[in-house]
Amino acid sequence: MREWQRYLPASVLGAGCLLVGTTTTQQRQMTLAAPLESVPRALAGYPSVDRSISADERRVVGVSAYLFREFNRGSQAAFTVYVGYYDHQLQGKAIHSPKNCLPGAGWEVVSAAEEQLPTAAGPVPVNRYLLVNKHQRAMVYYWYQGRGRVEGNEYRVKLQLLRDAALRGRSDEALVRVVIPVETTDSAAAVLGRRVSAELVPEMFRVLPG
Repeated sequence: MREWQRYLPASVLGAGCLLVGTTTTQQRQMTLAAPLESVPRALAGYPSVDRSISADERRVVGVSAYLFREFNRGSQAAFTVYVGYYDHQLQGKAIHSPKNCLPGAGWEVVSAAEEQLPTAAGPVPVNRYLLVNKHQRAMVYYWYQGRGRVEGNEYRVKLQLLRDAALRGRSDEALVRVVIPVETTDSAAAVLGRRVSAELVPEMFRVLPG
């Protein structure tokens, strides 16, 4: 083993400790550029009503601000939009991945994929999940947006978070999730999900810190 290789594990550990220390002590709490409520109340032509989450639920997820809207087709929900914004992230106050939360709520994953979504802000990577819970099916689109980026892959999100916390003193980010109940076909739900998500991405860039 070469001499420099003996010190490589310690160097990596030291760099990790430096990043963690920077992440926890030097972060800026970033204020939204505009309220989440300013996101259009009609998306893909559907009107909406605001819903709330309980104080206990909000405390568990640790959000700084959130938006939860139900978009209706007549008397039925066509889809829901949830945005959870974190002005900074620490241990115990960080984004919870839907990949972990949805199965815990009784939903089983039928298929999962990352796809490139064309938007007015350019193509962005998002996650698409098809879920089933007994006789119910749902199409879910979700992604992470903040610090000028859109990302779907959790591993890349974590790497970017560590880098930005160390170099920019920022860890602000939003989880954006669109849930479409499957009423007719999976493909029809996916078409609606892509349309709604494509409208949301530039709106989120507008309200999130630059």
